[in-house]
Amino acid sequence: MYFNGIYHLFYQYNPFAAVWGNMTWGHSVSYDLVNWIHIEHALHPVDPYDINGCFSGSTTFLSKGKPVILYTGVDIKNRQSQNLALPKNLSDPFLRKWVKSPHNPLMSPINGIEPENFRDPTTAWKGPDGLWRVLVGNQMNGHGRALLYRSKDFVNWSRSKDPLHSSNKTDMWECPDFYPVAIHGKDGVDTSSLAKSNKHVLKASFNRHDYYVLGKYTIKGDRFTVDIDFTNTSSDLRYDYGKFYASKTFFDSRSKRRILWGWINESDSESDDIKKGWSGLQSIPRTILLSKTGKQLIQRPVEEIEKLRAKNVSFQNKELKGGSVLEVSGITASQADVDVSFELSNLKQAESMDPSWVDPALLCSEKTASFRGSVGPFGILSKPQSSFASFEVMTSMLRSCVVIRAEITTLNRSSLREEPNKASYGAFIDIDPLSEKISLRTLIDHSIVESFGGEGRGCITARVYPKLAIDNQAYLYAFNNGTFDVTISSLNAWSMNRARIVSASKRRKRHLTGTKTDKCNPISLADIYMQNFSAPFLSRTCR
Repeated sequence: MYFNGIYHLFYQYNPFAAVWGNMTWGHSVSYDLVNWIHIEHALHPVDPYDINGCFSGSTTFLSKGKPVILYTGVDIKNRQSQNLALPKNLSDPFLRKWVKSPHNPLMSPINGIEPENFRDPTTAWKGPDGLWRVLVGNQMNGHGRALLYRSKDFVNWSRSKDPLHSSNKTDMWECPDFYPVAIHGKDGVDTSSLAKSNKHVLKASFNRHDYYVLGKYTIKGDRFTVDIDFTNTSSDLRYDYGKFYASKTFFDSRSKRRILWGWINESDSESDDIKKGWSGLQSIPRTILLSKTGKQLIQRPVEEIEKLRAKNVSFQNKELKGGSVLEVSGITASQADVDVSFELSNLKQAESMDPSWVDPALLCSEKTASFRGSVGPFGILSKPQSSFASFEVMTSMLRSCVVIRAEITTLNRSSLREEPNKASYGAFIDIDPLSEKISLRTLIDHSIVESFGGEGRGCITARVYPKLAIDNQAYLYAFNNGTFDVTISSLNAWSMNRARIVSASKRRKRHLTGTKTDKCNPISLADIYMQNFSAPFLSRTCR
């Protein structure tokens, strides 16, 4: 949240080990979303209703801008309930101390609610009738639901007869999020906005990914009519097609934008987590808007991340012949920001899109970035361990017009070690390469690669665990594995500096990586910058 000139990030955290357990709310603050200060933990699991953990939740601003926290507590019998916490001293700019409400728990699993599947309250919104509304993730008879609760005073809550939305295609909905986005707007929208020019986004976390639907919300009767519902197939819209889960947005009132955070978990073993002393990290924060078509969301890294840019290499209008590789030298490839766009002169030789190709991840695993197609794959790669971010262009006929699919793939052939999961990821993006350039923005930070394709229409986050490509031993290339030439219309690449992380509170002993004695997981940028805030943090983070 943004409060009195300061950004606050709350996150789930185990203070004692790099494994699941002892769920506590960590708390860090920043003036710019890049450089952070660790302060005292906000919530501890010490009360009867949360003795088994302070799980996910959200902040909401009440009247006169007073922030409060709604969070899930788990009692000794593993029953989940929703609870309230308030800042002890509003004059403290860092809001160091939080006090739990004597009225807790506010929402309990009664009237048929499964007590172990009742969690993760959203940011609340207020209607013109003066009632606050909030959603809670739930599962009933194996199906996901977003339960709706209403309150006049934010203490006494009543459950709506019907959920705001549900699906018989999915199971438990974790970490729901519900917020408006402007149609044809360039700014974010406050959570309580009910403007007719808005659409609403309902996000739910299930099947290890964050899925969302778009629709129209009517405050009268609290009706949410979706454009296209969840199908529990690869055609469902996702925030990110890689390792990105349990995300949460907030409205940044300073810059009039909506910012998205996501949890990036490990692909390595638990024993390695314990060895290095941390597990799980935060994504680089992203802005989120509705696309011009109104059919999907657009994501981009926040502009503040550009403060970390250092040495720059750039060139324009470079022909990349089929089967060729072009080194991008002069930057630190293991910690870089790369922005590249490609142009195509014709599509006559592009592969035909097989109607059976409905799962991009499966397609990418079968046709890797080393496969030689006609128009692509082309993109960027890091060597010597071959971590790719690339496109391949295919065409299909639909309604007597040509629809172009650009496929972003991150091929995780990235470690000589056997332990990491080396899955391939992929996403289809609707692009017409004859009328627009194919863009790719990639943030590389040692073991984390975040890619944004098609101006943010498709996003993939991957873990790569380099063993050889460390620091100055990493090299960056533009490549074209296709048989036909493509043109790099522009490429800009920057080495990235480290963010500044300071601790203003006493925390458990840190076991830092990134030293000369530890070459497996060097830390910086997102690793130092957003890694659940450096070495000690646990695999589950803020929602």
